[in-house]
Amino acid sequence: MKIQEIYDYVVKQGIEKDPRKPEEVKEALEKAKKKYGDLKEEEKKEFDKESLINPYSDTRILCGDPDANVKRLMVGVDIEVGEVMLAERLGEKGKPVDLIMTHHPEGKALARLHDVMHLQEDIMARYGVPINVAESIMSSRISEVKRGLMPINHNRAVDAAKILEIAMLSAHTVADNQVANFLQELFDNEEPRTLGDVLKLLKDIPEYAEATGQGAGPDIILGSKERRAGKILVDMTGGTSGSENAYAKLSQAGIGTIVGMHMSDKHRKQAEKSHVNVIIAGHIASDSVGMNLLLDGIEKQGVEIIPCSGLIRNKRS
Repeated sequence: MKIQEIYDYVVKQGIEKDPRKPEEVKEALEKAKKKYGDLKEEEKKEFDKESLINPYSDTRILCGDPDANVKRLMVGVDIEVGEVMLAERLGEKGKPVDLIMTHHPEGKALARLHDVMHLQEDIMARYGVPINVAESIMSSRISEVKRGLMPINHNRAVDAAKILEIAMLSAHTVADNQVANFLQELFDNEEPRTLGDVLKLLKDIPEYAEATGQGAGPDIILGSKERRAGKILVDMTGGTSGSENAYAKLSQAGIGTIVGMHMSDKHRKQAEKSHVNVIIAGHIASDSVGMNLLLDGIEKQGVEIIPCSGLIRNKRS
């Protein structure tokens, strides 16, 4: 596959598993096109034109020739300078890496991470929170994340890849959509009665089973195994953690349990006040499930996958 084909594939898969309705994704792209069309010519030079066809600001080709062929792909949950050097070392050992794929964004994909957080507004609306309330809750949190990203040295790993002439691509929300959809369908179909039942379903999944053996498996951080789960929301996509003010509204909308990748103590306290059960499935294991659901399709095209940096590789098809 060419780099461009891999990029197009992961974006397409991300859209197919987007928690929004297809018409809502289309509306987001049309909104970007209108915004671009309304800009002055000078302003258009600064516009991210990829947003006209790709609704995920954290998924981008970061460096390299899009037309280059990929025979060997190194994939990690996090790719930093050390992993780039590892790819270079593999080349010296006779296993050249044609493309590095990072799940967590780097470079321009990291700098624009906050843009994808609007997805969380639509998720809350889907589960019964009025959209005006969801947008109001998320507004200050998106601004907070944007400010937090400003001082970060976004391009360290990308610059290293450029120097060593290794192409690099980020696949963040496109993968998070996969695991969120996979788990939400699982819980909707199986209808686990208790939090203990939810844990059992998670631990039957190979990535979570392996993470459990490593001491990083699913765990209940609010509630108990005997407590009834009620309506379950899988909260695993939309850039990064949302607003702690969301839990009260989700509780009012009927959500009994949230299954997430991770949760800060500040968010946990608000969930507790709102009487919402919380199960943390595990960050790296969840990222691995999402990435694996993408990687199988790429591997079927003859691309060799080299997992690194925490990725628990498991073929799902």
